[in-house]
Amino acid sequence: MDTDIDDPPRLPSVVIHPLVVRVCHWINAFAILIMILSGWRIYNASALFPFRFPSSITLGGWLGGALQWHFAAMWLLVANGIVYVLYGVVSGHYRGSFFPVSPRALVNEISNVLRGQMSHRLGVYNAIQKLTYLVVIVLGIVLVLSGLCIWKPVQFQGLAALMGGYEGARLLHFFAMAGVVGFIVVHLTLVVLVPSTLLPMFTGRAPRDSTSPEGGP
Repeated sequence: MDTDIDDPPRLPSVVIHPLVVRVCHWINAFAILIMILSGWRIYNASALFPFRFPSSITLGGWLGGALQWHFAAMWLLVANGIVYVLYGVVSGHYRGSFFPVSPRALVNEISNVLRGQMSHRLGVYNAIQKLTYLVVIVLGIVLVLSGLCIWKPVQFQGLAALMGGYEGARLLHFFAMAGVVGFIVVHLTLVVLVPSTLLPMFTGRAPRDSTSPEGGP
C-alpha cells in the first residue's frame, strides 16, 4: 500500500487578496506604467523645469504618439479605478484593510522602521502601508482631475481655477506623478526585501501561519 509518509505536509492556506483586488492591481500597474512613460514624453515637449527625461525611458516616439498612449491608458485607469473603488466601498475592503490609521500607530510603526523592525504579515497592512495606499489613491484622483484640466482647459475651467489655472494644473499633475513614482519605488523595494508578498498577488493565497500575528493559527 502506497503512503505519503515522505511527502512534506501542506500548510493550510487562506485567501488574502480576492480576485477583484488582484485583477485591478495588475491592470493599474500596467496602466500607470504606460501613463508615466508616455507622460514623460509629453513633458519633454514642453518642460516645466530645466531638465528632460531621457528619450530611451519614454513612450510614444513623438508628442502625438505619446498623447495617444497616454489617453488610452487614462481611460483604462479610470475604468479600472471605478471598479476598484466601488468594490472597496461595497465589500468593506477599504474599511477592513486601510482603516483605522491612528497617529499613535503611525508613530509606533515609524519607530519600528527606524530600528529596522517594521512589522509585516501577509494580507495585513501596518500603519505606514495603510497611509501610503490611501495617499496613492488620492494622488491617482488628483492625476485624473488635473489631467482633465490640461486636456480640456476650457471645458473644465472651473476645476482648473481651483488648481491655479492651466499652469497650476500642470504643476499639480507633475508633482502627483512624482508622488506616484515615489510610491512605486518604495513598493518595489519592499517587494524585493519581502519577496513572499509577490506570489499571493498572483494566487491570492498565503499559508495561514504567515498571516497570523504570532506566526501560528
